[in-house]
Amino acid sequence: MDAKEEVRSKLDIVDVIGEYVKLQRAGRSFKGLSPFTQEKTPSFFVSPEKQIWHCFSTNKGGDVFSFVMEVEGLDFKGALDFLARKAGVDLSQFQHGDGSLGKRKERLYAALELAVRFFQQAMVQSSMAQQYIFKQRALSKQTVQAFGVGYAPDRPDALTVLMLKRGYTEKELIDAGLSVRRQRGLGDLFRGRMMIPLRDPSGRTLGFTGRLIVDNPRAPKYLNTPQTLLYDKGRHVFGLELAKEAVRVNQHAVLVEGNVDVMSSHQAGVKQVVATAGTALTEYHLKTLKRFTPDVRLCFDADKAGVAATERAIPIAQAVGVNVGIVVLPADVKDPDELLQKGTKEWQRAIATPKDALEWVVDYYKRTLGSETAAQKAAVSTRALALITSVRDPVQAEHYMAYLATALGVSERALRSKLAGSEKRQAPPQKPMRVQPSGPDIYAYQDVFLALNLAFPDVRNSLKHVSFTDLVGEQRQQMLAALQGLGETPVNDQMLENLPTDETYGKILLFKAEERYGDRQWTSSGLYHEATELAHRIKKDTLIRTRKGLSEALQAAYEQGDNARVAELSEQYQALMKEE
Repeated sequence: MDAKEEVRSKLDIVDVIGEYVKLQRAGRSFKGLSPFTQEKTPSFFVSPEKQIWHCFSTNKGGDVFSFVMEVEGLDFKGALDFLARKAGVDLSQFQHGDGSLGKRKERLYAALELAVRFFQQAMVQSSMAQQYIFKQRALSKQTVQAFGVGYAPDRPDALTVLMLKRGYTEKELIDAGLSVRRQRGLGDLFRGRMMIPLRDPSGRTLGFTGRLIVDNPRAPKYLNTPQTLLYDKGRHVFGLELAKEAVRVNQHAVLVEGNVDVMSSHQAGVKQVVATAGTALTEYHLKTLKRFTPDVRLCFDADKAGVAATERAIPIAQAVGVNVGIVVLPADVKDPDELLQKGTKEWQRAIATPKDALEWVVDYYKRTLGSETAAQKAAVSTRALALITSVRDPVQAEHYMAYLATALGVSERALRSKLAGSEKRQAPPQKPMRVQPSGPDIYAYQDVFLALNLAFPDVRNSLKHVSFTDLVGEQRQQMLAALQGLGETPVNDQMLENLPTDETYGKILLFKAEERYGDRQWTSSGLYHEATELAHRIKKDTLIRTRKGLSEALQAAYEQGDNARVAELSEQYQALMKEE
């Protein structure tokens, strides 16, 4: 039994989902209100027999792992770790080798949790830290507790000494990002700082952000845990473990620059707010947020750095498939934390009325570079067109082109001409290559043929018309082999796991058969006729592909002057033509 099945066997899907959704018995299943919508009539069902769930209002569904991935915003590995802890399964026993990597990670997680408690205790014992956190930063006790805020004493090795006494090695402390080697030996990385834990979406501590309590020109104001085995700043979204439910309910996320901005907003009751921890926005940040919502609203500083960050975000968002808006703050405040000190309504209003990101950039450059002279219009259009080229949706691209033309008082034709000239100058030389055809799967009908034979034993005589080489793709060929060994044995969902093929693919085929041929009007003879027609289509396509391949080989033999090869291939080609 592998790790996934071991975890699955120790958990009941009703118990796991019941922690998130209030479920009531409904016949052989359970039902409840969908956690993904604001519905009033239950459309969310859980089947304990099949160990699956389905939400009819959103058409989402799957097993216990897919549910945790949805509600916790985790990838599969994260969901496996999350459920393994719940089931009491040690995943290290399933890893290759001796499981040392898994044990090493668990040691680092434990060390970081111990550090959280140490910093919290140190805060309780420091009146200076409390003055800064509760008075100067105006954080409440509830907020401090929710985010796990603490204080790193301004001493060389207070945490390091404690951790060594608890049995952690010097290497483990360095690997966790808690200690660093200095001239006088191993010491604490964080000293004299308000400590903010950095956690994954399930709440496990990965590292810290430390903010100096007393500013020192010789030290950075903010200090983050370096890249470690657990912490990757390019992937981490600060505050997501506390914001994810509000993001799902509000159907948008607000991404700010500072951790304190996040905490202040949550304290004010606006909890769909997260941050990147001291790093530029990356594709991974947006992919993480997209698990919860495709609507991300950025609140960056309205200076050159903030504009540059927004410009970088637009093509990334286009690639990921996220809609990006800009939360515009009043001119007299520098960040959300300062705005919130004046009250919550202005912050809520700014979030509720975001400006389209690309339009905001156009307006910014029109305002700062000017749009009166030809040179100014050229400068603004150069900046804006570079972003418009990243827009994948043609309707959106058309909208932005029209917006830019109106903003500058020029024609769209002039902008398109400039864009075409720019692309021609910047286009790199092309190397000859073979491009694989894209678009719909032209061999999808082969799945229908296999679906018929999987679901209806009476039609399996049609299999004799098809060979392995006729089917495109290893997955289809494996299913054909499995079907040939079944005889007239009926197949249901439970039997699929015993077939030498992909179980999920088998379920998809059965679903296709039910959707297409589940109607009672289909007779056995009608189904068999359908299957043989598809088999003949498969054979015809094979002849076409084979003839095309021989034709290309013949052309190559002619060009190479290989007369013997030409004669051989010509004979094969003529024989193939007679088969049609």
